[in-house]
Amino acid sequence: MEINDSLKAILAKVDHTLLSVTATWDEIRNICDDGIKYQTASVCIPPSFVKRAAEYVQGRVKICTVIGFPNGYSTAEVKAFEAKCAVKDGADEIDMVINQGDLKEGRHATILTEINRVKEACGDKILKVIIETCNLNDEEKVNMCRIVEQSDADFIKTSTGFGKGGATFEDIALFAENIKTKKIKAAGGIKTIADAEKFIELGADRLGTSRIVKIVKE
Repeated sequence: MEINDSLKAILAKVDHTLLSVTATWDEIRNICDDGIKYQTASVCIPPSFVKRAAEYVQGRVKICTVIGFPNGYSTAEVKAFEAKCAVKDGADEIDMVINQGDLKEGRHATILTEINRVKEACGDKILKVIIETCNLNDEEKVNMCRIVEQSDADFIKTSTGFGKGGATFEDIALFAENIKTKKIKAAGGIKTIADAEKFIELGADRLGTSRIVKIVKE
């Protein structure tokens, strides 16, 4: 596929992702090579590979990793420690999962405190907050938008890709209505260039996907 300016603009918003539990270093290295070649926003990889990947890419592409992943029910202390270790290893961006049980119970202050603790551990690195929209109703999604707006985080993100569903156009539209000072990441189920274009049109600043680069390569 010819990489025109429009496609370059999409790739520049892609967190090129490989989070499989069976991922090997060879596969991670290939993801890094693709991220460099196609100038993606970042490569999103498991924490155990961050140090090797950062040493390998030498700053040629941003390294993103995941914290409290995929279930989000680690303690705030553990998530902060994970984030601190990841940054030390060379991560440029951190995607953390909230405690969904806290949200279901209405413990909004607890979630806000946890997000800010993780952000403190990240320092000046980007923090994205995964809320796993497939498990939430619209009221809970709006509440999370408000919490992220109040927090020190940089992004709200739809999904881990390990849940029963990924990003939907409706969820990104809902985020866009309720997020004013933070950015939005759509992740999970982005299968086509047309999908990517639609998510961006609706307000997504980042796209978590492996398929866009695969389409370009094919």
